[in-house]
Amino acid sequence: MSTIRQISHGLILTFLIPPLIQTPSLKSHYDHQKIFKNQASQFNLLANNGNNFITTTRTQPHSSSSTVRAGTWFKGFGVDKKPMLPDIVEAGDPVLHEPARDVSVDEIGSEKIERIVEDMIGVMRKAPGVGLAAPQIGIPLRIIVLEDTEEYISYASKKEIKAQDRHPFDLLVILNPKLAKKNNKTALFFEGCLSVDGFRALVERHLEVEVTGFARDGKPIKVTASGWQARILQHECDHLDGTIYVDKMVPRTFRTVDNLDLPLSSVCPKPGVR
Repeated sequence: MSTIRQISHGLILTFLIPPLIQTPSLKSHYDHQKIFKNQASQFNLLANNGNNFITTTRTQPHSSSSTVRAGTWFKGFGVDKKPMLPDIVEAGDPVLHEPARDVSVDEIGSEKIERIVEDMIGVMRKAPGVGLAAPQIGIPLRIIVLEDTEEYISYASKKEIKAQDRHPFDLLVILNPKLAKKNNKTALFFEGCLSVDGFRALVERHLEVEVTGFARDGKPIKVTASGWQARILQHECDHLDGTIYVDKMVPRTFRTVDNLDLPLSSVCPKPGVR
């Protein structure tokens, strides 16, 4: 199935690369209990204990056959050689199912946090996707990045773009986001996730939300969003609470990307504004 065909069925929150034959994923050991129980600075713990912080590892398409532990990128601070981007953590890893911690105010804008933000942006764009939360690269901190471009939107049909109220917006980086709904209006559309690759399901989301938090420079930020941008914000903020979209989906609508053309069961709600 081509990328455009996959995207035209609701691109949802992720964009897929064409199917490729890949080597099996390597199972890693994530010592989340140690990380979540430690009361020291969250990021200092990660930076100083790279050996104990290992996330799911995959062989990337078009890469060599060697694999790299995602956790090792923490050791690169102060080193001129640019490390590889971390891998996307997949469903089942504890970091995706535990609440993330706030970034301490004195760490915002630091070299360490900037490094995390830059890697998140790089991973999101490489996937490519329209949003990413720090837990998706194995970091249990409350940071999200998101953007939707004219190019991404061009892959969807005009009918879908209108129904989803989808518009391009520039890169947003929000630390310690707090989300509030603006009203009770909701909509049902298919969603996907880079951490649950290859699947989609209907998820009900609020149509308008407001998110407050901090920009990467430490200044307060407030984002009022509607339509598709509001959906992306809700999806990414859910990650920070240990929730992935399958926790909120309409179960009988869960399907592979290849089956998006198939009709919904007669007992399933129809996509659209409620």
